[in-house]
Amino acid sequence: MSLFGTRKDEFGEAPVEAPPAPAAPPRPAAPSAAKSFFGRGEDEMANIGKSITIKGDLTGNEDIVVEGTVEGKVDLPNNQLTIGANGSAKAEITAKTIVVIGKVAGNLHGTERIEIQATGVVEGDVSAPRLIVAEGAVLNGSIHMTQQKSAHEAPRALVGEVRKAAG
Repeated sequence: MSLFGTRKDEFGEAPVEAPPAPAAPPRPAAPSAAKSFFGRGEDEMANIGKSITIKGDLTGNEDIVVEGTVEGKVDLPNNQLTIGANGSAKAEITAKTIVVIGKVAGNLHGTERIEIQATGVVEGDVSAPRLIVAEGAVLNGSIHMTQQKSAHEAPRALVGEVRKAAG
C-alpha cells in the first residue's frame, strides 16, 4: 500500500466501495403550528388562560379556547368557542360551533353544532341543528334542534323559479 494510494486487501485487490448513502430527504419547514383535535392550527385560536376572568361582552372573528372564566355575553357567529377542561362560563353564548369540556351556566346557541364532551357540564338551554352529547356529560336544560338549511335546497328553489319564468 502506498502512502496516498488505495488500500488493498489481503488478496491484493482494492476493496469495492459501497455507494455513498443517499442524502437524507430535505425536511419540510417547521409547521406553523401543531394541528389540534379539530384540525385547525393552534395559532388560529385565541386562548383565555386559567388565571384570566372576563366580565362583559366577548365578540370576535377567530376561534377561542377558554381555560379561565367568562361572565356576560359571548358572540362568535362565524367561529368556534371551546370551554376547556379548566374553563367556566356564566354567559349567553352564540357561536358557529360550541365545544364544552368544562362548565357552562347559561343558554347556548350554535349555528352549526354544539358538542358536550364527557367532562362537560351545561346548566341551560341548548339550540343547534346538530348536538353531540358524550356519555358522562351533564346537560340540564331544554334542547331545541333547529334545522340547518342545506346547500341543495337553495339551488332547487332557483331552478323551480327559472322554470316558472321560462314557462
